[in-house]
Amino acid sequence: MSAAKTAQQLHRVLVVDDDPDIVEMLQYNLEKEGYDVRTAPDGRKALDMARTFIPELVLLDIMMPQLDGIETGRQLRTMPDLRQTFILYLTARSEEYSEVAAFEIGADDYITKPIKPRALMSRINALFRREAQKADPGEKIEIGGLVINRLNYTVTTADKTVVLPKKEFELLFFLALSPNKVFGREELLQKIWGVDIYVLERTVDVHIRKLREKIGENYIKTLKGVGYMFNSEG
Repeated sequence: MSAAKTAQQLHRVLVVDDDPDIVEMLQYNLEKEGYDVRTAPDGRKALDMARTFIPELVLLDIMMPQLDGIETGRQLRTMPDLRQTFILYLTARSEEYSEVAAFEIGADDYITKPIKPRALMSRINALFRREAQKADPGEKIEIGGLVINRLNYTVTTADKTVVLPKKEFELLFFLALSPNKVFGREELLQKIWGVDIYVLERTVDVHIRKLREKIGENYIKTLKGVGYMFNSEG
């Protein structure tokens, strides 16, 4: 994906917020940047729209009627067509537990209101630019009894196949590319979330915990006080 697409190749953005003034402001600035924008006033309508619009980015509030933003994000992440969709939270909730909950469901960024339009556009453009610049290391890794497939965001073990949320998959894939090499939390944050996004260090721990729950305890090892590594022995 590229932030420099032509008018015929616009990135699709879904804005979800129950405040019409914020929706209008976001839509105006996004369309001025050249994005194809749709809007929804609550989580349920957002899910319905996402099934047909297939957004590449969802800007999502947390406190909304019908369905809150966390549950909306969780359900978006289960849709096969949205596995590579960016989810960016824009919310008045500044508590750490809200931010952790957002990243737990696979958010790509978390920004507290009030929104600064120019700064927001810069971060959105950076998301797409970073995605476009990623080197392609191949579609599949087979290591330690796992098959890690980038085409469908799945991990296959001896007895099951698991579909992973975007950030969990990217974290596992990155670690598996360099087996038995230790990476610190800060480096993992920069590699997976990017240097221009502020994310709590414990977000890495949360994603590692969720990966272990899904693929087993033995594949990702913790070196206390240092970081994490992929164990090629499984």
